[in-house]
Amino acid sequence: MRILIMEDDKQVAAFMCRGLREAGHVADAAHDGEEGLNMARDGQYDVLVVDRMMPRMDGLSVIETLRAEGAATPVLILSALGEVDDRVDGLKSGADDYLVKPYAFAELLARVEVLARRRDPGSVQTQLSVGDLEMDLLARTVKRGGEDVLLQPREFRLLEFLMRHAGQVVTRTMLLEKVWDYHFDPQTNVIDVHISRLRSKIDKPFGSTMLHTVRGAGYRLQA
Repeated sequence: MRILIMEDDKQVAAFMCRGLREAGHVADAAHDGEEGLNMARDGQYDVLVVDRMMPRMDGLSVIETLRAEGAATPVLILSALGEVDDRVDGLKSGADDYLVKPYAFAELLARVEVLARRRDPGSVQTQLSVGDLEMDLLARTVKRGGEDVLLQPREFRLLEFLMRHAGQVVTRTMLLEKVWDYHFDPQTNVIDVHISRLRSKIDKPFGSTMLHTVRGAGYRLQA
């Protein structure tokens, strides 16, 4: 499941994104209303999590704009404003659910997953497969040719991203941003080290290569 977090507090947004990714989902963040609106317009997200108070464009205006444009993506509002009138205003703007701050992450996760199922019972993806490589996002397990492959958390996240983009060239910048949450190049060989470790687990024991280096561009996972 793909989730967009609209939250101007970058630390809070990073915490939510990390938790959602650990739960097996893809999460992106926008830190102001205009950025969130533009990202949401692409229609690639299954659920939007929207803070009411954001710079450049507030959360209710974002939701009202999306609904006026015909977007039906489920929306969960997050807000410190928890009075009845505040919740009513949020729901009238077009939101599907309203969660008052402070909240438990477990409740946030449950509400997001319920919204996704309500929209389309089959929309929450829990299994990924590329050739004979299989990943269970709920059990956090990986198999190749029916044999268990034991991965560390970062290796699992790296492989998940590669599997979600199977057949495509994935650049180093994409990996730094989506797997390591870096929005700059730390000038280290962290990607090379993890790619090497991943190859030693999903390729070398099985005698055929799935993870390829595309010289000068990045990496591609394909059967």
